[in-house]
Amino acid sequence: MTDAPQDAVARIVELKAEALAAIAAADDTPALNDVRVRFTGKRSVLADLQKGMRDLTPDERKERGQALNSFRAAFDAAYQAREEQLAGAALAGRLEAERLDLTLPPRHRPRGRPNLLTQVEHEMLEVFIGMGYRVAEGPEAEAGLFNFDLLNIESDHPARQEMDTIYVAGFDDVVLRTHTSPVQARVMAVQDPPIAVVCPGRTYRADAVDATHSPVFSQVEGLVIGEDITMGDLRGTLLAFSRALFGADRQIRLRPSHFPFTEPSAEVDVSFDGPGGNHGWLEILGAGMVDPNVLSMSGIEPERYAGFAFGIGIERVAMLRYGVTDIREFFEADARFLAHF
Repeated sequence: MTDAPQDAVARIVELKAEALAAIAAADDTPALNDVRVRFTGKRSVLADLQKGMRDLTPDERKERGQALNSFRAAFDAAYQAREEQLAGAALAGRLEAERLDLTLPPRHRPRGRPNLLTQVEHEMLEVFIGMGYRVAEGPEAEAGLFNFDLLNIESDHPARQEMDTIYVAGFDDVVLRTHTSPVQARVMAVQDPPIAVVCPGRTYRADAVDATHSPVFSQVEGLVIGEDITMGDLRGTLLAFSRALFGADRQIRLRPSHFPFTEPSAEVDVSFDGPGGNHGWLEILGAGMVDPNVLSMSGIEPERYAGFAFGIGIERVAMLRYGVTDIREFFEADARFLAHF
């Protein structure tokens, strides 16, 4: 049974007040949806009032239509506002529950570090750079001209045999360099004196692997050429280097030796009294005055210029400094060993 026209309009006004109150009281989205079904669903009182409009006079239909439109406008506005409010509250609650406290300290992850040999090489280079040397580098696959000929190493020298030197297959007289001295030969070929360079890099020999030998090892070689260069300059340079690397109270001594590219030549020992577990005089490098033939082959006048050269094994320095007894430890990537440095 349909309400009288005036009663129906009053009922719509009451329903609007009830609906707005129910919307405001809904505390979550499901409850709000129940309000929508209750007041605007197909079986709601409002739906019945809408169906009865076909039996009304035009004036009554107009009055009831205005009341229904007012209800719908107020209901939709309140519903949308409450829906957005509840969605915002739900999002805020979820964000609070999932909040990341950025003030917490991060988890510690171990950081990588340079290999011990790289660290030692950099320290060695810094010493010589501080003396005014520049760093020069060259190819590891080297022509025999630079690796042997220009360094006064004759064609029948034992060092050129395959039992000592690794030759590159398919190339004529190309080797994996046996020292970094070829870099010095390259520098002398293009630069006029004065010259002061250090040449770091990997070198290769046909050696069996054991505690003190490896087919791949690293060197820092140095070359100085100028007027009035003497053996005393060489000794002073190596003494300063030894003290910078091993301690200010180190002493050095030079023992006569022989190298094809220097004359006179010397093996250089450093005194130790405990650093790295070492004691007494220990050999550290080879050195000497540049042979006049080497200067001449590079187009440098030996009557006017003289020079000295030296070669230092980076592994040798690291082993003496840190008490490492097996060269293989540098290459085996054992994290327990590397973590010490």
